[in-house]
Amino acid sequence: MPLVEVTLSAGREPAAIRALIHEVHAAVERSLGSPAQSIRVIVREVPRTHWAAGDQTLAERDGGV
Repeated sequence: MPLVEVTLSAGREPAAIRALIHEVHAAVERSLGSPAQSIRVIVREVPRTHWAAGDQTLAERDGGV
């Protein structure tokens, strides 16, 4: 049972997340030949205030917080 976890900064439209899930699922099905019902995709959204690179949060880079 393949399990793919994707972590993104929060703020995308639900339709974009759904499209991502579909594309990841299709890629796993195509590349591994796994049965569709056995593929799991988890998308985690992290608030931009909780994601940092270079000691600066994404929200700070955006000009917020």
